[in-house]
Amino acid sequence: MYLSHQQTKLLGQLLASLAEPLEEHEVRARIGADVLRLFDAQYYVSYVWDSASKTFGNGININMDPGNLRAYERYYQFHDPITPAMQRCRSPVRATDVLSHEQLKKSEFFNDFLARDGLYWGVNLYAWDADQNIGDMRIWRDRRRDNFAADDLALLDMIQPAFVAALKRCRRTATFKAPPPAARTIAALSVREVDVVQLMSCGLSDKEISRRLGISVATVRTHIGHAFRKQGVDSRMKLVQALGL
Repeated sequence: MYLSHQQTKLLGQLLASLAEPLEEHEVRARIGADVLRLFDAQYYVSYVWDSASKTFGNGININMDPGNLRAYERYYQFHDPITPAMQRCRSPVRATDVLSHEQLKKSEFFNDFLARDGLYWGVNLYAWDADQNIGDMRIWRDRRRDNFAADDLALLDMIQPAFVAALKRCRRTATFKAPPPAARTIAALSVREVDVVQLMSCGLSDKEISRRLGISVATVRTHIGHAFRKQGVDSRMKLVQALGL
C-alpha cells in the first residue's frame, strides 16, 4: 500500500485526534473531515448502536441532508439490505462485499435513501468492545468515483484500533464521571427549589425557610409543590428520600 505525502499527513492528523481526550460524540465528529479527504469520499455518517432498542442513534454527518437522515432513522434503517450484514463484520467492509451493486440499486433503500443524497459506493467500519458495537463510521463516494479498493480497506484496518480505543476510553470516562442517582434527580429542580428542599430536609419550618431565603411562605410552598410534581411524590418525606437528602 502506497500513501502519498498528503495521505500520510491526513492519517497522522486523524490518529492524533483519536488520541485526544474528547467526548464520544466529538471523537466521531472530529475525524469526519479527515476521513473524507483521506479516502477521496464525499459523505460521512457515524452512528452508535443501541442494543436495547435495536436502532442506530446519536448520528453525526458530513454532506448529508438532515431530512434524509431523519427518514433513515425513522424508516430506512428498518428496511436496509446491507447494514445489518455489514455490522456483523469485525473488520472494514464494503457495501458490495455483502450485496452486489446491481442488487443494491434495485432496492428501495438505494433509490429512496442513498441516491437521494448521491451515495453510490460505501464502506463501513464498526467499533466493537467485546460483543458491543459502540460506534461506527460510514464512508461513501458518489458515482463519479470508483468503488473502495483493497488498499482503502487496509488503511481502514490501520485506523480501526485507534478508533475503537478512543471510543472505549470515552465510555470509561463517561462511566467514571456519571453523577450518582440523587445528583441526577436534583438536577431536575431549579436552584431555588433545591435551596428550599435542602432547608426543609434540615427540619426548618416553612416560616423559617422564608426568613432564611427572604421569600414569602406562599413562595416556599409553591417551590415545594413544584418539586413534588417534578419528582412524582406526594409528601415531604418521600421528596427528601427521592433526592437522597
